[in-house]
Amino acid sequence: MTSTVPSPVIGVIGGSGVYDMQGLSDVRWEAVSSPFGQPSDELMFGRLGDQQLVFLPRHGRGHRIPPSEINFRANIDALKRAGVTEILSVSAVGSLREDLAPGTFVIVDQFVDRTFARAKSFFGTGMVAHVALGHPTCARLGDALEQAVRTLGIPHRRGGTYLTMEGPQFSTKAESEIYRLWGCDVIGMTNMPEAKLAREAELCYATVAMVTDYDCWHPDHDHVTVDAIIRVLVDNADKARSMVREVAPALSGRTTACPHGCQTALDTALITAPDKRDPALLARLDAICGRVLGNG
Repeated sequence: MTSTVPSPVIGVIGGSGVYDMQGLSDVRWEAVSSPFGQPSDELMFGRLGDQQLVFLPRHGRGHRIPPSEINFRANIDALKRAGVTEILSVSAVGSLREDLAPGTFVIVDQFVDRTFARAKSFFGTGMVAHVALGHPTCARLGDALEQAVRTLGIPHRRGGTYLTMEGPQFSTKAESEIYRLWGCDVIGMTNMPEAKLAREAELCYATVAMVTDYDCWHPDHDHVTVDAIIRVLVDNADKARSMVREVAPALSGRTTACPHGCQTALDTALITAPDKRDPALLARLDAICGRVLGNG
């Protein structure tokens, strides 16, 4: 293993409202290939002052890719290969709580994964790994994001449970009520298995869930429609860009490993005996777990 701590590179996963940002310099789009397939799009590299940022449109530019067809493994692997060390994930969600009105930013700290049609791990037969996921987001990133949205005066809540549904259809009212009974706070279609894969890739990860609607449970609001969501998304886009600009300097200059262990998540996760490991799978995992295999 190596103990070198790379300079922070902030990866931002979201839509065009996030990466279409003033103030970026040295901007370029670059294709980054992955052994796990095709990422959603090229990566956009840029600098905000002295801080390197890398943006990835989760659904591709023009929102081409539905949630269930996003290649989450390729996306995370490509960001890792691009040198990203921390991921800020920005996504639109429905609210399951009266006090989380449209326009609120929720800094998520827990997930319930109800997806069923997605590849959820980089590992498999020939290289088995079990990462800890009790705390699936990075509290250090959460602290920085909380300070940023507070400074900007954006309505927000620190902490919340994000239920990830398969989609692409929205919930039935019965489903929405069940998720409320479970104690979930927001609902979306994209942050799982994204968060799981970020942990396997030893990347610090945080989600900012931007509330666009009340899902379909609220008796005093219309059922969710794409038109209504888009209206709130447009309103939220500028806030999201401001948040990224505000938080980037706070994440710059780190010289030590994440104190929450995000960047050492694989230290005790690899289970397969060395003589039973599949060389072909190991070759695909060069970026993901090269550090613990001695080649990264």
